[in-house]
Formats: sequence, structure tokens, C-alpha cells
Amino acid sequence: MHDAADEYTWPTCAACSRDLWETEAGRRTCRLCETRTAERLAAFPGLFQQINSSAALMRGARRGGAPTSGSRTPPIPPRLEVLSLAAAGGVATRLRDIEDSWRKTLGWTIAPWRGSPGQAVPEHVRFLVNNLPWACDAYDSVGQDVEEIRRLHAECTQALSHDRKPGRVNVGHCPTIIDDQPCGAQLTASAANSRIRCGICGAQWDDMWGWRELRRTQEAVAAGERKAA
Repeated sequence: MHDAADEYTWPTCAACSRDLWETEAGRRTCRLCETRTAERLAAFPGLFQQINSSAALMRGARRGGAPTSGSRTPPIPPRLEVLSLAAAGGVATRLRDIEDSWRKTLGWTIAPWRGSPGQAVPEHVRFLVNNLPWACDAYDSVGQDVEEIRRLHAECTQALSHDRKPGRVNVGHCPTIIDDQPCGAQLTASAANSRIRCGICGAQWDDMWGWRELRRTQEAVAAGERKAA
């Protein structure tokens, strides 16, 4: 007869397969994996902001000229990994899918935030961070989700690795009217900062809404100059 002790299998972490400590008995993952996952989740809002800014520049105005709607020449070379992470099916969608599976297991309503990826990512992160201790303690599929979060974090970091020292891109001339004339200073943008600021007159445009307003104003000034000519 076999001794029952010979058939006992020591519990392991569902994420890294390391043997659990006695103080971790009953948990699904080890505390180290929980800590690392919490750190990765906390980094997503900042990572996604940089990815979103990079994607916007890739889809934006012509290099060295004023922005034009529908331009076929992006200001910086498009990279598929950046564009895919910023778009539907990217960071926001993958975090949402994890949240939805947790909510379903908990018997809660599906996540109500379904706005733009930029709006949704911080909300998904907040939910996942708040409920990570429960998942690591009691959620059977948490190992898969911890691995997905690790993989997604690595993809975001890799996508931005070429932008450690992000260059600046010309985004047209400052349209701010000074003494009845446009300022005209060359404006530049960087994927590392969501703010565009004129170094001559001090005018600035923040985030995507500000960039869109800048484009509309530049186009209006350009149209006025064409009529005057």
C-alpha cells in the first residue's frame, strides 16, 4: 500500500509554478506574483498615454508642414505594434476582457465603461488593482490572467522601447493671432508629452482635444491666407 504522504502534491503558484510557502496555503498564486502584477497594472495608464500619443502622431500631420485632414504621410513612421495596442482590440480591450471574466465570476454587472480606450484603461486598471487580492486568493483562472497582464505589459514596454529619447515632430505653425497676424512660429510635438507649446508666444494645446483645436485653427488660418492671396 502507498503511504498517503507519498501521494500528496505540494501546492504551487498558478502563475509561476513555484511551490507556495506554508503562509500562502489556500492561495491560487504566490505573493510575489501578486506584487509584480499589481506593479504592472499600475504602470498601464502611463504606458498607454505614451502609446496613444505615439499612435496619434503616426496618424497625424505631414512632417515639417501644417496638419491637413486626411494626409497620407504620417509625421513619424507607423509601427503596427503601437497602432494595434492603441486601437480597439489593444490594451483597453484586453484589460476589459480580464475585468469582465472577474465580474462574471463574482456575479457582478459587466463593466459599464465603454468609452474611448484612453478613458477606459484607467477604469479597468482601478478595478483590477482593487480586486487583485481576491483573484490571487480564490479565482481559479487567475494564473492565465496574471500571464496575460505580464505579456501585455511586456508588449507595451517593447513598443515604446524605441522612444526612450523621443524625437520631436514638426506639426505646423502657431496660428495664434498677435497684432492681427498669426504668430507663425514652428510648432513641434513629442510622443513623450501630450502638450504642444509655442516657444515664441507661449500658447499651448493639451491632450487630444487641444491638438484637434490646434489643427482646426491652423486650417482656418491657412484658408484665410488663401482667400487673401
